[in-house]
Amino acid sequence: MTATLFISDLHLSDERPAITAQFLNFLRSRAAGAAALYILGDLFEVWLGDDAVSPGYRAVLEGLRKLTDTGIPVYVMHGNRDFLIGDGFARQSGCRLIADPTFIELNGERTLLMHGDTLCTDDVEYQNLRTHLRNPRTQKTFLALPIEQRIIEAQRYRTGSRERSRYKPEEIMDVNQQTVATIMRENDVRQLIHGHTHRPAIHTFYLDGQAAHRIVLGDWYEEGSILSCGPNGCRLENLTSPN
Repeated sequence: MTATLFISDLHLSDERPAITAQFLNFLRSRAAGAAALYILGDLFEVWLGDDAVSPGYRAVLEGLRKLTDTGIPVYVMHGNRDFLIGDGFARQSGCRLIADPTFIELNGERTLLMHGDTLCTDDVEYQNLRTHLRNPRTQKTFLALPIEQRIIEAQRYRTGSRERSRYKPEEIMDVNQQTVATIMRENDVRQLIHGHTHRPAIHTFYLDGQAAHRIVLGDWYEEGSILSCGPNGCRLENLTSPN
């Protein structure tokens, strides 16, 4: 039986062509033999709107389209960098947009999929900013701007975000375990897969007396990180680093 693959936090951008090339190779090779591919947020460093696709991003859309045209389903969840991905992206790439959170059956196990940023509840400043940015009115106003102005606004936001993060303790920007337990309990799941924190690991803990698993996906800054789930369970793997 072929495996189901999960990735997140690629942060593809025109400034990092080697990572884009690695992802395109991944689509042609490993993903081509998958049962399905789930991209759990932050595929792109920034997405300024479906009408503002750079040449480098077009190559990604074409690579995804070639994969989905073979019949392999690719599911894309919004991240905190590319939450403006819309129906135009889905039409061009053949991918299916999924909500955050989403439930799937994975090898008989009811599994919760999330990007992961909403689990970082200790970072109150970020959660407030997230609420503002996800407001439909905020997004409509942003998408009405000329593309050049959107680029400026996105750069300003990113600079501010980096500056704020410099002074935050690492633990504040990680998930809150109590929040994890609450969400898993409320949704009656014992397996959660998410990205966002860039801290790949498979955490096992007990929830109401039952074994539970929180699987964290890695990023693609240094090398490609994937989660492969088949009949024998799930394992985290690293792809060969790009040149």
